[in-house]
Amino acid sequence: MNLITVSGPPSSGKTAVILKTAESLRRKGFKIGVAKFDCLSTEDDQLYARAGIPVQKGLSGSLCPDHYFVSNIEEVTQWGIREGLDILISESAGLCNRCSPYIKEIRAICVIDNLSGINTPRKIGPMLKSADIVVITKGDIVSQAEREVFASRVGMVNPRATIIHVNGLTGQGAFELSTLMHDSDNEIDSVKGKELRFPMPSALCSYCLGETRIGEQFQMGNVRKIKLENQHEQN
Repeated sequence: MNLITVSGPPSSGKTAVILKTAESLRRKGFKIGVAKFDCLSTEDDQLYARAGIPVQKGLSGSLCPDHYFVSNIEEVTQWGIREGLDILISESAGLCNRCSPYIKEIRAICVIDNLSGINTPRKIGPMLKSADIVVITKGDIVSQAEREVFASRVGMVNPRATIIHVNGLTGQGAFELSTLMHDSDNEIDSVKGKELRFPMPSALCSYCLGETRIGEQFQMGNVRKIKLENQHEQN
């Protein structure tokens, strides 16, 4: 089975891209499944189910989405193998523009949309910089010049990635993306022992453990303080 990790900022069009790409893959005879990772709530699993795609949903709740994903991806992988899937797609949102961890030797796709602004590629961390494929959506809403500038900014941040434009409504570009989704030489039966491409966000401070009070005396664990410039010295 091939495992594909798809991530991107919220509302960038990940689910629409996956649904359109799955149509192309299923026409080729591949059996596709999806694992939807989110924080508090999602109804995307219902969209997949209505499309006849086997789906599992996981909500991290109060836990860090990154840690929740890594703690459950092996179990999800084994579910996909039991289902007899050819391709399992995990979908998760990079809520802080950094998370949604990628795994070495597992194909990684980042979905980002033209409407987020031409400077957005520089604001997104490893989620964009370490992706194998970058899908740019909502290109039908902006001008050709804006599309070219945005794609250029993406290429500057991640020059080795394959950049594909996909329209989540019409499916234009989904076939091209589907040709990159299955690799018989990259099939797996487990992700145990594999490594993340980039360390997850540092965690385990007093607020991670339920503290709600503000002040240095309540801040314990992994805490980073802002470096404020001395206003008096500037004057």
